[in-house]
Amino acid sequence: MDRTLVLAASAPIPVGHRVEVAEQLDLASGTSTVVAITDLESGVRYQRAEEPSGELSVWQGKVLTTTITATADGPRTAVKVDAVRSAAFDADVALRGADAAVDAAKDEAVRWGSDPFPEKEPDRFW
Repeated sequence: MDRTLVLAASAPIPVGHRVEVAEQLDLASGTSTVVAITDLESGVRYQRAEEPSGELSVWQGKVLTTTITATADGPRTAVKVDAVRSAAFDADVALRGADAAVDAAKDEAVRWGSDPFPEKEPDRFW
């Protein structure tokens, strides 16, 4: 499910980045207000100056679009986020960890001077 979040600030979060969104819930009116968005790729956190009060809802997703508009009241950012299911999110994290392990193994091989393409053994006929 896509959600469009609007912030009264300049928050240039790149498309494709994973984010964590914290929203303050108003149970009386049934509305929610974005309190903070954390870019999980860069670690940058965009948050309101006011401290949240009441119940918070925290969820994660992937940025589909980001639009920053200059208005008379200052910058405004609209971020369209696709909420990520926890199983898909966990798989993405696991794949990133596996990719990091492969890169580390390659770096270690280069450091120790191993040949990435060992000589092929001759074919045997019997």
